[in-house]
Amino acid sequence: MCSSGDLGRLLPHLAGVVVESVERAAGVVTFRTSCCTLPARCPACMMPSWRVHGRYLRRLVDAPVGGAPVAIELTVRRFKCLTARCPAVTFAEQIAGLTSPHARYTPLLRAVLTSIALTLAGRPGARLAAALNIRVAKDTLLQLLRAVPEPPPALVRVLGVDDFALRKGDSYATILVDLEARRPLDVLPGRDAVPLAAWLRDHPEVEIICRDRAGAYAEGARTGAPQAMQVADGWHLWRNLAEAVEKTVGAHHGCVRAAFATPPVTKDPDVGDLLTQESTTAEITRFAPPDGTLDSLGRPRRLVARTIERYEAVQLRLAEGKSLAAIRRELRLDHSTVRRFARARSLDELLVKATNRSTILDEYKPYLHQRWTDGCHDIPQLHHELREQGFTGDVQCVRRYFRPFKKPHSPRPKYPPAAPPEPRPAPKPRHVVRSIMTNPGHLSETDATELKEIRTACPELDAAARHVRDFADMMRDLRGDLLPCWMDRVLADDLPALHTLVNGLRRDHDAVTAALSTSWSSGQVEGHVTRVKLLKRMGFGRASLDLLRRRVLHSP
Repeated sequence: MCSSGDLGRLLPHLAGVVVESVERAAGVVTFRTSCCTLPARCPACMMPSWRVHGRYLRRLVDAPVGGAPVAIELTVRRFKCLTARCPAVTFAEQIAGLTSPHARYTPLLRAVLTSIALTLAGRPGARLAAALNIRVAKDTLLQLLRAVPEPPPALVRVLGVDDFALRKGDSYATILVDLEARRPLDVLPGRDAVPLAAWLRDHPEVEIICRDRAGAYAEGARTGAPQAMQVADGWHLWRNLAEAVEKTVGAHHGCVRAAFATPPVTKDPDVGDLLTQESTTAEITRFAPPDGTLDSLGRPRRLVARTIERYEAVQLRLAEGKSLAAIRRELRLDHSTVRRFARARSLDELLVKATNRSTILDEYKPYLHQRWTDGCHDIPQLHHELREQGFTGDVQCVRRYFRPFKKPHSPRPKYPPAAPPEPRPAPKPRHVVRSIMTNPGHLSETDATELKEIRTACPELDAAARHVRDFADMMRDLRGDLLPCWMDRVLADDLPALHTLVNGLRRDHDAVTAALSTSWSSGQVEGHVTRVKLLKRMGFGRASLDLLRRRVLHSP
């Protein structure tokens, strides 16, 4: 039991209500209350009334007090309206801050449950409420979520647009963000041009639209807001450039392998060509790191052999004049696979992806190369040394790695052979792409040396690296006016992948120029997309678009 003073201190929203008794049964604190204020106003005609027509008991659930569930049993009076022409003959009194028509929760508890629903949606929200001693069903939380009013309309000058997956590969939605206010404005179904254009027609005040390079958003912005300036996102531009560079490196990775496979030859003027020949012979017999095309028995890997076979079959049928659809039916391959083999400029471009596989032995390979060159050919001993360095694989892993190669056996030279040069495994395509796309000032000394050697060995990769640096300077200095000259320089070189990129940039020339000339980008929108993914995971992916939309717009 507690007094009325204690009740007023614990539940201040019950001011003006008479507390008749307080009980605690089965862990629930029940307050029996009634209201004695007069008069009551009719909600239809707003006229006061003193005439009590009847009474009934109303039970409300309130927020827990001291960790205990709270119920309020309120004796509600029903009044007779004294206005003869009023359509409401009788009406029930409502207590401000405590009751509302047909509500079973107090405004305080309703606000708490609504906040839980906005943050966690149905099932997770119900579990959190149970931990707080609030009994509520998941469907009730979803009903409270749907009852949240729409945010008031606001004027927007700079709009960010991006898509996110409701179900990856199946259904998508579009999020709109006010980049100046840094808050989401709306969530549209699909990622087509029509919904975006319709939304923009209702907001003619939009001046700038930041978007990715999707053609649907470009068309929707052009149709719905012709007065607005479109800005392509700089991150997507840099990513498109990186993809073009990756294709270029894949097409010319043979040059990289050739450059690193040729060791430097030192000539002794006293010994002449004989020492050079014998050094080369000793070098041929030494260990050479595998390039990923052979299996553990020294035979061509199954994936490599299949790639070569399919490439030759597709190219042969293309030379005969057959279409991609006919080749797909004849070889029983997927259309995207046939298209990839048909568009490849060389076999090396395909073998790069087939052989670029990482293993748990990769970080220990330099040490193995050094020990093998030093003359240690005992596989168990090498495995023991690797285990001391933290290697978790078994001895068979090391044995399979060295199986394609035999111990060096060479005839004794007439002259003392020079020390064999260090093994030089060719850098993987991704490593080359990363070196080209990285600021030269941030490269390590080793990476900078390798990149310089690659650019010297391959003129195409040297030209690609030069174009990347020029594009980075344009982005950093906001010099979009230099874009036409940059595109002309790219087209002057034999770089088909970059030519494709330039053709795409020309189709979206104004938006790309604006991206390279202004500081606006879609970075904020990407952050909101990440938050949307978190909200989806909290809801276990079971919420429909209308519920997800409300959570996106109202969640803090």
